[in-house]
Amino acid sequence: MQQLIVKGDPGIRKGAIINYDGNEQICFGIQRQGDWHGPDEVQLWCTIGTEDEHETYEKRSYVPHWLEVDTIDADALDVVKARSELSV
Repeated sequence: MQQLIVKGDPGIRKGAIINYDGNEQICFGIQRQGDWHGPDEVQLWCTIGTEDEHETYEKRSYVPHWLEVDTIDADALDVVKARSELSV
């Protein structure tokens, strides 16, 4: 599980499936930042992980501040599904 900061809005929402770092990842939660006071474009702060990590996310059995953080541009993000049918 890790935090992914997406610069721009690729149209994904909670439950989206993305191909990141060669693996399909699920966006467990998304926080939208920068609508009011900047930066120039919105940023999505996503908690992503594999399906096996979903229970860990739901039970909050992790420390958010210790997650690895990476940044990517919205146009470079490979979106498989903008929103999953799963109740994530």
